[in-house]
Amino acid sequence: MALEALRPSPLVEQATDRLREQITGGEWGIGAKLPSETALVKLLGVGRSTVREALRALAGAGLVQARQGAGVFVVATSPREDWIAGMRRAAITDVYEVRMLIEVEAVRLAAIRRTDDDRALMRTALSRRRDAAAEDNASFVDADIALHAVIVAAAHNPVLTALFSEFVPVLREGLIDLVQLLGLRDDQPNHGEDAHAVLVDAVSAGDADAAGRALWEELEQTLARLRG
Repeated sequence: MALEALRPSPLVEQATDRLREQITGGEWGIGAKLPSETALVKLLGVGRSTVREALRALAGAGLVQARQGAGVFVVATSPREDWIAGMRRAAITDVYEVRMLIEVEAVRLAAIRRTDDDRALMRTALSRRRDAAAEDNASFVDADIALHAVIVAAAHNPVLTALFSEFVPVLREGLIDLVQLLGLRDDQPNHGEDAHAVLVDAVSAGDADAAGRALWEELEQTLARLRG
């Protein structure tokens, strides 16, 4: 499959796609050295910066690896799946189990590290969750997740905060389905109010053990419903 000059368009995307086709199509197998940067510039009809960005994208996908002084080599013939994409296809129960492991430790840290500003934000988020009880299921779930996000942020660990944010899209979809399918808010529009109040009180008071226990019990109940 011969390389051809590209049309003027999103050139980086085109260059990346063309090089990926060469790799996934078997033209360049594992261990093969890609043409030099100068050669790729001529073959693709683009500038050096476009070629470099395309190679960077391929490296990010796990297809190629640059070796200092030697060149760029193919290390895989199929793209490495982004872990977020994999999580979106995972069973919600599996995602929830990992959420429990991460978030329980996060709230324990939050109880130790929370500031006065964090306390105020948690109270505001808890109040917003109460108000959302009068709204539809999606709005209520959004308010619930926002409260949890504020508590996680109070741990002041950017890695934990980032991890939790990655779970949010999958959690949101699963929780909305759970609330709707089981009718959890039919008789109790503010489902889980007491448990969340206990959690906020424990974090605000600096009681890490109580905070971790309160969240574990709440999440375990939800997980049991998901499994059921």
